This record gives sequence, C-alpha cells and structure tokens, in this order.
Amino acid sequence: MLTGAAAMLSACVSGGRSGGGGGGGYRAPDPVPRAVPNPGWDAWVEGFRARAAAGGISRGTLDTAFRGAGFLPEVIEKDRNQTEFKRSLEDYLNIAASDERVSLGRQKYAQYGGVLSAIEARYGVEGNVVAAVWGLESFFGTRRGNVPVVSALSTLAYEGRRGAFFESQLLAALMILQAGDVSASAMTGSWAGAMGHTQFIPTSYLAYAVDFNGDGRRDIWSEDPTDALASTAAYLARSGWTRGLPWGMEVTLPAGFNTGLLGRGKGQSAADWQALGVRSADGRALAGGSIIAGGNAGGAPYFLLTQNFATILRYNNAQNYAIGVGHLSDRILGRGPVQASFGPDANGLTKADRQELQRLLTARGFDTGGTDGVIGARTRAAISAYQGSIGVPVTGEPSLELLRRLR
Repeated sequence: MLTGAAAMLSACVSGGRSGGGGGGGYRAPDPVPRAVPNPGWDAWVEGFRARAAAGGISRGTLDTAFRGAGFLPEVIEKDRNQTEFKRSLEDYLNIAASDERVSLGRQKYAQYGGVLSAIEARYGVEGNVVAAVWGLESFFGTRRGNVPVVSALSTLAYEGRRGAFFESQLLAALMILQAGDVSASAMTGSWAGAMGHTQFIPTSYLAYAVDFNGDGRRDIWSEDPTDALASTAAYLARSGWTRGLPWGMEVTLPAGFNTGLLGRGKGQSAADWQALGVRSADGRALAGGSIIAGGNAGGAPYFLLTQNFATILRYNNAQNYAIGVGHLSDRILGRGPVQASFGPDANGLTKADRQELQRLLTARGFDTGGTDGVIGARTRAAISAYQGSIGVPVTGEPSLELLRRLR
C-alpha cells in the first residue's frame, strides 16, 4: 500500500520478465540484502531504543527485533536512485493487465472465490477489485518482498532523508511485533517497508489490518492471503467504497464533443453524459463521474471515472495505478482489453511499431526480453548495443528512423 509513502515505492508494477523490461510477468525475487557493520547506525539504534521505550515498546520486543537487524546499504542505494521515469497509461496498462497477470488473476479469483465472496459480504468491496489490488501490489503474492523490515526501516530512518517518516514506520513495525501478529524473522517486505500480499506500510497495517480467518493474528505475510485480502477490503470500505458502483469504464465520445468537459473534477450524471452522446465502449450502462482522455496525444481512449476511482486513489494516489486496478479488475471478470487505440507515443511509434522494433532487434542478436511493446530497460539496452554496433550515436531511445534502419 503506497498510502503515505507513494513517492518512495513502486511495488504496483514490480516483478517483470517480459518485453523491454516492461514488468508484465513474474520474475525470481532479488537476493536478500546483506547487512554490513556501521557504527553510526549502531549509535542511532541505541538512541532510538530509548525513544521507542518511551513510546511503549518493551525491552523484550526491542531486543528481539534488533537481534538480527543491521544496516542495509542496498536500501539506501534504492532510496536515492528511484527512477523519475513516468510511464504512459498505455505502457502502464500493458504491464498492469499483461496476459500473464490477467491469466494468473483469473486463476486466483477462482481459487479464492469463496474467501473473496465472504470478504465482499462483510466489507462491501467486490472480490475482483480486491484481487486486482493484490495483482498489482505483489503479482498475486509472488512478489511480497524479502527485505527484513526492521533493518530496512532503521536504515532509512538513520540515513535521514525522510528520517521522521521512517522512524514512525519503524515504531509502528515494533508495535506489530509486540502485538504478536508476526515474528521479527518473518516480518519482511519491500526495501521501503511495505509488507505482505497487498503491501501495507506499518502505520496503515495498524489502522486497517484485520484478522479475518479468526486465528488471533492479522497475518498478511504467510502463503495464505486471506487476512491481507480482507485488510485491503477493510481499507477500501473505510475509504468510501460503494458496492455495485463500477470504478469507471472506457467510453466513446460523439463527433463534435466539447472537450472542455473532459477532466477530473468536471463530473456529470449518467443521464447527462447519455444525453451528450457518450456511450460505454462495451455496452454497459453509464455511471456518473468525470471523463478523462488517456491517449498518448491527449485523445482516445477515454475513461469515465466514478467516485470509486477516487477511493482507489486513497490506496495509491496515482491516476495510472487506479486505472490499472480498475481495468485489471474488469479483465479478471472476463471483460476485454481497452478497445480504442492509444495512438503514436512521443516518439511517433504505435504499439505495433514498438513490438516490431523489439522483434527486429532480437532477430539481430540484441535481445529485448520479449515483444510487449513496452520500452523498458532491456529494450533500451538492446537499442544502445545496436546503435553502437552500427556506429551511430548511442542514445538508447526508440525512433521511427531506428525502426527504418532495422527493416
């Protein structure tokens, strides 16, 4: 869960093996970071122990939590080198609703159908929506994170860039340990302290996590995702989710539509949109809400976004993420992909062009890792290697000229 920490985490489309580094599928977890000696961290921990004790953490909990903890330089490196690259909505949906993610999502939705139905009955959040959050946050539990949370959070709090925030998360993590919901050795997560199947940060866990299976622990870490899925539903319910209201939908606009009506915050009722000639792309009844343009040039496809979309934003305040959750939730139910074309990207390339570029590079011996049309790290590396091989400036950037050279 990125709430309260959206700028520091990128779990929602992590774990990819395909296409140009797009992240559409599962990959093996990274090695567990190794702690290294750091006298500064040791001194910081001693000072923190006093503050934690004053906050109600027992000596026994502190001793247990820090017995195997240590300073993790890899965590600092990741915190300082977060990419500023912003994916287009087209790329994001290619990752968030990749064929592999949709297929696995449908399998998990069927496997845990009874659990999700019971969760929906209690919290009023549809099971496919909860499953979609699970899919984006940890690829349905396959990428829950293996970094020791106490080590990660203490490292980040000591480093100081966002020291107060990470110290608050560390204190919350110790409260979780003291409550007995998990052991210190099993409390693992992302490098930034997001935990479990749906990536709760510790303060959000304290506020929203539930013991749905009744075993006395709010366990979001184990192979059984029940408590994590229920905790996600509890969070969405308390954030204002309305059962039976779609998150949104792809819509078509009539010729001559007033584009001044587009944009979040410019909502209309379903009847008003209907009267203006707006139609859902798949024939469903319209809902009230705002319409945005999702295309690469600010045009089609268009999405009508409801109040439930705003509720998803409470989980992670990123527009692409919320559309990704909504779209994946539809795909899990069996609905189809986005119908309208996103159009050429900033480099003038359509998705078909980018896929052809990847195929041609791979055929020349410059492996892009797949042909999903997402220009990620592997495709950029392949482009750079190809450019170097033919003696042109090495940019790593795709272009129509590069595609013409490869044909």
